Amino acid sequence: STQSTGSLYFIVSSAMSAAPEVVPQTDKAPEGRGFGRGRGARGGRGGRGGRGGAQEEKEWIPCTKLGRLVKDKKIDSLEQIFLFSMPIKEYQIVDAFISEEVLKDEMLCVQQVQKSTSAGQRTRFKAFQMVGDHNGHIGIGVRVGKELAVAIKASLISAKLNIVPIRRGYWGNKIGVPHTVPMKVTGKCGSVSVRLVPAPRGTGIVCLLYTSPRPRDS
Repeated sequence: STQSTGSLYFIVSSAMSAAPEVVPQTDKAPEGRGFGRGRGARGGRGGRGGRGGAQEEKEWIPCTKLGRLVKDKKIDSLEQIFLFSMPIKEYQIVDAFISEEVLKDEMLCVQQVQKSTSAGQRTRFKAFQMVGDHNGHIGIGVRVGKELAVAIKASLISAKLNIVPIRRGYWGNKIGVPHTVPMKVTGKCGSVSVRLVPAPRGTGIVCLLYTSPRPRDS
């Protein structure tokens, strides 16, 4: 009958809606990679050594013949590389001859550059960096990156790849080691000209801004 059918439905539904079985909870995580998306107990990812752990430096595997010769210690100094005008394609070559304590780097300038695209303006960072060992080797690098840290790191690598030897001489008597440029040197970049003049030992860099007079209109 309808009444008996309704009573049977009530009994079945009551049995289905009964309280579920209580499972005892423990503080111990299940074996494997942990809960959810694999995070271990105490930070980091389980079985991966943590997310913010110290990353070990990878061993340098040379990709060029010059790099293999340097790693095998068949080349003693950078002067042998410059003597035969061999291009340096790996910055690890410079690190092999000049340690990080001796090689000094200086950030010259960081500026933002923009490019207009169909989606709007794209802003990137341009970094100028210089490296040197205060012993006749200097290099300058310029790189652009979407992030400031990427541009700085790339400019440092570029400066190491562009490192060149500097010829040095004397001012006056040839006493001691060379300490200045051997002659008057002039360089030009754009509309700016820079002239270096030999000076006595210990003078340092003395700068003078000189603007050429504007020619008169005839």
